[in-house]
Formats: sequence, C-alpha cells, structure tokens
Amino acid sequence: MSALAGALRDSYCSFAWGGRLRARRADPDTAAAVLRGEEAAGGTALDVSERTIAVVSALAGALRDSYCSFAWGGRLARATDPDTAAAVLRGEEAAGGTALDVSERTIAAWARRLARDPNSTTAADVAALRDVGLDDRTIVALTAYIAARIAFSTVNDALGALPDAELHASAPDAVRDAISWGRAPAR
Repeated sequence: MSALAGALRDSYCSFAWGGRLRARRADPDTAAAVLRGEEAAGGTALDVSERTIAVVSALAGALRDSYCSFAWGGRLARATDPDTAAAVLRGEEAAGGTALDVSERTIAAWARRLARDPNSTTAADVAALRDVGLDDRTIVALTAYIAARIAFSTVNDALGALPDAELHASAPDAVRDAISWGRAPAR
C-alpha cells in the first residue's frame, strides 16, 4: 500500500479521455480526512448529506444491494424525508420533486455512473462536479469513497449479508416500499 500511497501523493490523476484532474497529494489519509468531514489543508470537506447521497445512489440505486439500501435509505430519510430517500433509491431524484439540491443531484449522478460503468465517465461529468463547487481534491476523495462503498457492498452481497429485522423495521414505509431488489430482510 505504501507504494500506491506514494504514487498518489506524487502524481496527478489522468483520465483516458485526455482530461487532467489536478489533485496533488491525494493520498489515502487525506481522502479519509476529507470524507470524515475534516477540512484538509488546501481541500474541501464533504458534509454528511453529500456522502449519504453518494452512498445511497451508488450502492442502492445502481448495485441493488438491499442491506445498504435499508441502512443508507433510512439515514437519507432522516436527513431529508422518506419520499426523497425513496426517489433516490429508485434513481428518480433528477426528475425533481425531492429535497435534493443541484449539488446533491450531481453527486448522485456521479455515484451512479461510477457504480454502473466507471469507464464511461467524461470530462463533462467532472466539470459538472466542479460547477457545483467541488474542487479537484474533493472529487478524488468523493470518488475514492464511492469506490470503497462499492467494495463493501460487493463483500456484503457475495457473503450473503441479510438486512437485519431491526434495520428493516427502522426504515420508513416509503423506503421499504422502494426496495424491491437484493436479499430479503432476516426475520
């Protein structure tokens, strides 16, 4: 890991489409600090709602992981409202009518793109993140966070993790009704 961390610290992230994301010193510790909501030197912290939107979008909407759908859908419902959480779980928040702002909708779209087909990202996708105020360091940190949550979801699904009964019961009706995928909750 130290070789990878060193490479990240000492290089920029370049993309196949020819764009360059200037995220100098985007080492794992810096990314972790940004994602915990701590202001990193020269960087921007992500707030809890943005992280929740990203996780709900990437894992629940695109990956169809019922465990993460109940866990993060419930969190999003408490941060916004149950109908917004249900719309995000179904991938319908872009149509409007939710409590999400343009920044959160943009982050949700990025998370879905990464979960479904990370090779399809474009310079325009990164520009959209910049347009809503994310700097390059935050974009790298957000992307690393989404990738880590995708990995956690993959482990949950591969090992047959079932949403527990309490988690299922704690989710609002709108969230429970929206989740028609993945493993059924434990009884």
